[in-house]
Order: sequence, then C-alpha cells, then structure tokens
Amino acid sequence: MIDEKVARLRAHDNNINRYRRLLGTNLSDLERQFIERRLKEEVCHSDCEQFNGRSAAFSGRKLSGRRITIGQRVQKSSTT
Repeated sequence: MIDEKVARLRAHDNNINRYRRLLGTNLSDLERQFIERRLKEEVCHSDCEQFNGRSAAFSGRKLSGRRITIGQRVQKSSTT
C-alpha cells in the first residue's frame, strides 16, 4: 500500500518537473495554457495525495507549498 502511494507521488513529481521544463521552451499560447493547466492540476493532485496519505511513513513530509505563477517563463538553470 505504501509502495503504491510512493509510486504515485513520484509520478506526480516527475510530471511536475516535466511540465516545468516544457514551460522553459518555445511554446504557442495554446500549448503554454495547456501545460500551465496540467501543471496546476499535478501540483494539486500531489498535495492532495500527500495530505490524504498521512501515515507513519509520510508524517514528517510537508505539503509542497509550491507556488505556480502563470504566464511567467521558467528560467533555465545553467549546469556549469
């Protein structure tokens, strides 16, 4: 049961990271709106999963507190 919850949380985090990377690329307005909407949904689902999954395994885990700013481009990080 806990393994399933961890897998779902990992999937949400992977999706969130993928959407944030995509927002750093050249997108049409329609594509950007779609990805921003999906990002907000994933953050919400991730936070709900963490909140509803409170058990001994997750008791020390905080809700993400991630702030989603719509319309603002994500800065690409330099890896030097």
